[in-house]
Amino acid sequence: MAERKGFLLRLDPAVHDALARWAADELRSTNAQIDYLLRSALTEAGRLPKDAKGTRPRGRPRNDETGSDGAAAGGS
Repeated sequence: MAERKGFLLRLDPAVHDALARWAADELRSTNAQIDYLLRSALTEAGRLPKDAKGTRPRGRPRNDETGSDGAAAGGS
């Protein structure tokens, strides 16, 4: 997947806690929940760029997918 852009986001602690609880309910990280909410809002407003990359699938990667060291898992 293409490089992701990081930036600092300052939130009210109560808002962060609410986002973290919501993310846990949805089985997402807080970061993934924020990304999901921003993409939903952009889509609803008709402002999501057509060339925006998709998100990574939810859950852990399957065993036959590339591992963190870049090598394919399960090979000989």
